[in-house]
Amino acid sequence: MTLSRNELRGWLLEQDPQRLAQLWAAADAVRRDSVGDAIYLRGLVELSNICARSCVYCGVRRENREIERYRMTLDEIVGCAAAAASLGIGTVVLQGGHDPHEDPNAITAIIHAIRAVSPVAITLSLGEHPRARLAAWRAAGADRYLLRFETSNPTLYARLHPRLAHEEHDRMQGLAWLRELDYEVGSGVMVGIPGQSVDDLVRDLELFRTLDLDMIGVGPFIPHGDTPLAKHPEAFPKAEQDQVVADVLTTLKVIALTRLLCPWANLPSTTALVTLGGSAAREASLNAGANIIMPNFTPTHYREQYEVYPGKSVTEPAQVVASLHEMAARLGRTIGHGPGHAREHSRASGQILR
Repeated sequence: MTLSRNELRGWLLEQDPQRLAQLWAAADAVRRDSVGDAIYLRGLVELSNICARSCVYCGVRRENREIERYRMTLDEIVGCAAAAASLGIGTVVLQGGHDPHEDPNAITAIIHAIRAVSPVAITLSLGEHPRARLAAWRAAGADRYLLRFETSNPTLYARLHPRLAHEEHDRMQGLAWLRELDYEVGSGVMVGIPGQSVDDLVRDLELFRTLDLDMIGVGPFIPHGDTPLAKHPEAFPKAEQDQVVADVLTTLKVIALTRLLCPWANLPSTTALVTLGGSAAREASLNAGANIIMPNFTPTHYREQYEVYPGKSVTEPAQVVASLHEMAARLGRTIGHGPGHAREHSRASGQILR
């Protein structure tokens, strides 16, 4: 579906409930035609909260001394992956901070160990790495890689994500390498970053389409309390015009517009959205184009230390999965089986919303 820049801007600023109901319905119809009614689950495993970066909003930034740092063992990680598979989940997502001391061969070993016990698809979300390392992980059996660009505004990105010394590449380069290496490629943005304008968000949406992403994660901006942005918000001014609001409604608009622009992509109902708006926000996102949910399988004693932002649920995964089956039935949807790979260019037809 083609939406002009003015149309995207208009929808992001729209407040009329009746008009927005049309947007939700259009996105839901495109979702149904493009990726079907199945909601696919991804078992999230947070490998490590050790991070070399100093992102000004993130609770695992290297300067935060209020959390206990950890790295999960190989056996712990494989156990989490097996637990996810036992509940019928076809994908595990291995997530961690930018850990400069993690042996890249350890990630290769993790991939091989999971492959030995389960046929699940493996998604990596481990930050920026050299091309050769990404290639080695792909050769070992990783299927997907999630690398969020967070905002297409380079000035805003640099303000929030101080560059590491001697860093020779950036996230856009990383996304290009992932495509060359035949990963399923995921990215995404935060909604409502201080300094983010509606026009910035329009450019984010256009970049989703240009990058032809397989997975797109959109969540509201939630700063952690032990970070510069939370402690000194005056140092991070809002956009001079049309500052984006970090709320559920705006995030739902972005999810719906993403579905219209990228009908074949897998779109999660993100943890950040549910943290902000609860189960009602999850259901609303599934009715506005989302088709993925990521239950957290990280052991509780680690999960409490992987606090990128505050307020995440610590509910046991088996209980979460059971409730998701109930929710899917209530919505007239099903929980998908298998890995739920992105469908290549399965574009839906439909009228452009005016």
